[in-house]
Amino acid sequence: MSRLDPTTRHLVIVGGGSAGWLTAALLGAEFAADPDSGVRITLVESPQIPTVGVGEGTWPSMRGTLKRIGIAETEFLRQCDASFKQGSRFIDWVSGAGEEYFHPFTPPVAFQQLNLAPYWQAYRDQVSYADAVCGQAQVSRGCLAPKMLSTAEYAFALNYGYHLDAAKFATFLQRHCTKKLGVVHRRERITRIQNDPDGYIALLHMESGVQLQGDLFVDCSGAAALLIGKHYGIGVRPQGRTLFNDRALATQVAYAQEDSPIASCTHSSARDAGWVWDIGLPSRRGIGYTYSSAHSGDAQAEQVLRDYIQRGGGGDLLSEPRQIRFNPGYREKFWHRNCIAIGMAAGFIEPLEASALVMVEKSAQMLAEQLPPNRAAMAAVERRFNRRFSAHWQRIIDFLKLHYVLSKREDSDYWRDHRTAAGIPDSLREALEIWRLYPASLNDALMADELFPAASYQYVLSGMGLVSATEAFSRRRKDTAEAERLFRENAEQTRKMQRALPTNRNLLRQLREVALPTI
Repeated sequence: MSRLDPTTRHLVIVGGGSAGWLTAALLGAEFAADPDSGVRITLVESPQIPTVGVGEGTWPSMRGTLKRIGIAETEFLRQCDASFKQGSRFIDWVSGAGEEYFHPFTPPVAFQQLNLAPYWQAYRDQVSYADAVCGQAQVSRGCLAPKMLSTAEYAFALNYGYHLDAAKFATFLQRHCTKKLGVVHRRERITRIQNDPDGYIALLHMESGVQLQGDLFVDCSGAAALLIGKHYGIGVRPQGRTLFNDRALATQVAYAQEDSPIASCTHSSARDAGWVWDIGLPSRRGIGYTYSSAHSGDAQAEQVLRDYIQRGGGGDLLSEPRQIRFNPGYREKFWHRNCIAIGMAAGFIEPLEASALVMVEKSAQMLAEQLPPNRAAMAAVERRFNRRFSAHWQRIIDFLKLHYVLSKREDSDYWRDHRTAAGIPDSLREALEIWRLYPASLNDALMADELFPAASYQYVLSGMGLVSATEAFSRRRKDTAEAERLFRENAEQTRKMQRALPTNRNLLRQLREVALPTI
């Protein structure tokens, strides 16, 4: 027990759901292909724990993850009631007067060669930044797909992630892991956690009397945080002072008609004390309201959600609104001794910009790629993992806060309080000082694997109305002709895509009728 034997390593994942099974899939895919690795994976979950059900949006990274774990995209789309997500549409975030802007997943045209943001500013009264540099917002307005039926699996005309049914996704991954990746699944309730003399977890005692030995334990037990929190006592860095939302109401809504359009992006509509999400799946819509309990009562919040559904022309409620409570924050450490927290056990801020599943992907990928071969190596990997993911979480907080701090809404304390200096992280305040002089650029990246690239900041900054000073770019007027050529080229390409791309519903219907490919 004092070291990891390279030939008998046993990885134990505690908790299922999307986080647990996605972690199991990435670890399983890494080691199942090498029968000589000696790595075994067991996932143990309580049979009484339901899926939270708010992690229904993914980033484009999920395409690479699904391919990596050996899943055919068409099968995934069918089995998980999934659709294509091309970004987010923000409604009423700036002034609450019916305005909107888009955060598309496709970067601006020629983004690596020329920063078009300063050149767009001369035309900002005529066209939004997203429309000037990318066709995805226009495609999303038409509920069009990011590809055609003839496009290869996981390839695209426009970059995309997915909307999916979280419960069906977890079940789908469970079946794939157990049947194809050799993951052992145990449905048992853990009654006691036993350490070895060095303070490392050695055994999980089950209600059935079984004792499960392991070398590395991954805590995917959600907000319960059985290992990292309850057993090891690793605390949470609270973020409620910066991001106020701590509750959500989630429900499912039928389409008004069977052939109603399927939205191409997440619709995020600002309200007095939070915002409403609205995502389109082939069979239904997932709608919810995330809000601050300090700025709204629960009954008032439910009425906001019901009013949104009624005004949105939706069909019948398929489930009554279910309340989810959370404390925004992330762990002081994610890796402690031989325990690694992934998913909500590691932290949760709020659903805005759908960062939850991509953090699971990144955490599990790093663990798979840098699995310590023994105890001696574990401490170094632990320190690296904790540094990297602390930085990721802080970058998420800065990016989410950006959506609020630039709002000009004056209709409630919720929006005014978001702009108070005390709640703005120093790192974001410094970045805003720079962005008021210079548009966001590739120079803003702090890490090679940034969750939100410079293009994402550009879309949000321009959409929220922050326009950088143009004087600093007077010396670059030599690129004006090239910028205008790229604007024209993008406009023409956008028109071509609008003519050629099918609707989301039509493409998803066609994909249900074709034979499944083999990866």
